[in-house]
Amino acid sequence: MAIKVLLADDHLLLRQGIKRILSYEEDIEIVGEAGDGQEALARTLGLHPDVLLLDLNMPVLNGIEVARQLRAAKSPTKIIVLTIHEGSDYVLEVLNAGAAGYLLKDVEPGMFLQAIRMVARGNMFVDPKLAERIFGGACENADLKERAAELWQDTRALHLTGREMEVIACIARGCSNRDIAQTLFVSEKTVKNHLTSIFRKLHVNDRTQALIYVLRHKLMTLDGSDSDVS
Repeated sequence: MAIKVLLADDHLLLRQGIKRILSYEEDIEIVGEAGDGQEALARTLGLHPDVLLLDLNMPVLNGIEVARQLRAAKSPTKIIVLTIHEGSDYVLEVLNAGAAGYLLKDVEPGMFLQAIRMVARGNMFVDPKLAERIFGGACENADLKERAAELWQDTRALHLTGREMEVIACIARGCSNRDIAQTLFVSEKTVKNHLTSIFRKLHVNDRTQALIYVLRHKLMTLDGSDSDVS
């Protein structure tokens, strides 16, 4: 089933650009647009999209207030804020308002798409460079640091390459390093290099922990295939 997305931004050109990116994805469907906060609120409550891509600086009703009202209405829609604001206080306020994700508008398309899919699956996402800075102690706000600790667990896997995910898929099927090398037509040394990179990115120590991580975060099923979005 496709992920239903609503776009809410007062800049038509930006909406058109996002629509163009999403139009190539078979598992993502754009169900509507909104040019101001009040329209975004009404259309979300009416269309029930899986994900709302929401600008903060919206006319009539700002993005944070939209998020608060959707939370008060117990809307199941997951919110990803798409903004130019990099301040820690903005991140905290957005998350406390009920958003599940926070992206900067200069995000790379690949990470943008992964964030949509992860949030739709029930995970949270903050732009990795913001999450790392906040979690690393740049912000003194204890509440934000606690939330960032959770978010950082969910965003680390976005740094994995496609080949690294293939290696983990082989691990899920019980393959040894030699089996993985034969399957991917690479040397065992290359497999070991991939494993070292995977362990470093996920902050784990072995193959089992890496597999548990991707299964827990619904990035893969036990047979090594990509997890379906419910």
